[in-house]
Amino acid sequence: MNTPRPELKVAVVMRRERIEGPMSRWQSWRWVLADVVPHEEGFGSAARLLYKNDNEERWLHPGYVVELFKDDVEGYYLNVSTPAPCWFVLWRIEETASLAEEPLAKPEVVSLSYVDAGRWLDAQETVEQVAAPAEVVAWLRAFVDQHQVSEPRRRKRPESFKPLADRFGNPASISTGPKPGGGASGTGGAHG
Repeated sequence: MNTPRPELKVAVVMRRERIEGPMSRWQSWRWVLADVVPHEEGFGSAARLLYKNDNEERWLHPGYVVELFKDDVEGYYLNVSTPAPCWFVLWRIEETASLAEEPLAKPEVVSLSYVDAGRWLDAQETVEQVAAPAEVVAWLRAFVDQHQVSEPRRRKRPESFKPLADRFGNPASISTGPKPGGGASGTGGAHG
């Protein structure tokens, strides 16, 4: 019988903020990840504007599911073993505006795995992180503790027991007796 994977339903809050200073000549606004919060039924299923003033907008994007997979335990372990475990959110700007005058930053995926975040960054996606609350970290740590399989430690062979080889990988030997050829220089002597 397949047991369902552990999951959390979340919503993502994206913030559009005015840029001040020299950068504002080229770009007057930027999008940043503001928060990841537990999903509530009252959020509905569509993105909506939460707040707006002359310098900032906040948009709520509901309905994301974060599942935990046994084969990604390493990614979760890397997250919970840091001083500040976090959510990772991959987001993209809409190609055409759907709910506002200008295209919105739309979250695509939410994860708790460092491996996911690394893979997304390698693909040159926009990935941001925000601190995960203590109860989420405890939930994730319990999953890691339950499913992490530690690698058996292999005893390292001491260097002194390894066979000697020359620079070409051929077996080499060491002799403590006199050098062959009887020459003082050890080059086999010069017979002439």
